[in-house]
Amino acid sequence: MPRRPAPFAQPVYVTRPVAPPIADYVKRLEAIWASGWFANSGPQHAELERALAAYLQAPQLSLFNNGTIAMIVACQALRLSGEVITTPFTFPATPHVLSWNGITPVFADIDPASMNLDPHNIEPLITNRTSAILAVHVYGTPCDVTALQKVADSHGLKVVYDGAHAFGMEIDGRAITSFGDATMLSFHATKLFHTAEGGALVVQDENVKARIDLLKNFGIKNEFEVVMPGINGKMSELQAALGLEVLRCLDAERAERARVAAVYRARVADMPGVVLAAEPPGVRPSYQYFVARIGGEGARHSRDDVFHGLREFNIYARKYFYPLCSEYSCYRMLPSASPALLPVAHRVAGEVLCLPFYGALGNADVERICDALEYLLTH
Repeated sequence: MPRRPAPFAQPVYVTRPVAPPIADYVKRLEAIWASGWFANSGPQHAELERALAAYLQAPQLSLFNNGTIAMIVACQALRLSGEVITTPFTFPATPHVLSWNGITPVFADIDPASMNLDPHNIEPLITNRTSAILAVHVYGTPCDVTALQKVADSHGLKVVYDGAHAFGMEIDGRAITSFGDATMLSFHATKLFHTAEGGALVVQDENVKARIDLLKNFGIKNEFEVVMPGINGKMSELQAALGLEVLRCLDAERAERARVAAVYRARVADMPGVVLAAEPPGVRPSYQYFVARIGGEGARHSRDDVFHGLREFNIYARKYFYPLCSEYSCYRMLPSASPALLPVAHRVAGEVLCLPFYGALGNADVERICDALEYLLTH
């Protein structure tokens, strides 16, 4: 039985933002200062939009000041209304964007392995008010995009993806943003690629892209014409400049996260009562989170026991996503929010634990985290 390891001297959080060399960022800031162009789709914005479109194989990409505004605009651009079927196992922004558009979220249960929206649970929830399916690539594990599209096509529904965890992910060489009618990407500082705050929307239709670009800029067509009721969703030049420098660091960060993940998998896979999130074949991972499920067969302790126990070692894992969105006071009165209808989501929400995961973690740090985890699971 392992001995109790020493705690970390400084807190180890679930993630740490990629920080490019500050001197490189300052050079871009100096160019912004010299130009006097701080916002409204300046040179940095244009350069980042082109660079990301190429990197992600996503020609119809539009930058935003954050991912939530991007999703609100997606609902407007696709003219969604009535009801949209979505997952309860996600960040609150996912159902919130529906509510902000006057749309009722309808929660469907999730798949026990992928933890994504289960296509088999969608069809019974479709009514004459349903306009779309809003699915989430949770933790960077892709949804069953083929099955979801089949359901959508058979009922004339749109498919929108919350890809906050899915930056750079591919399925058999195909970009994750090429599926469905629209995909939102989050560029918050906690994400693999970030602009401190920011996001993007990727669509397949250039006409929809043109509508999105109007909607995110107050509906302004030119100096004298406003053609639709838009919002201010534009990314600033300071955000875009940071993104350009983070993008230069991205492949190195992905390689470091792959190293960290390999150490975790070698150590954690055989710990009692722990199941690691599956790695689907043919998928280029996003390396956004490293997720363990605790409390299954053979477990001596619950996920919550381990979560609180890790704090004693100065390790700050996270219970993403607990509680379920369907349990929030603003949604729990919905018929689809009944726990009896969401048994898998409730079980998974009580098991998942995101462990510290970022490239700056050395192998010795990861081993110490695993030592603490093993100690808690066996004592």
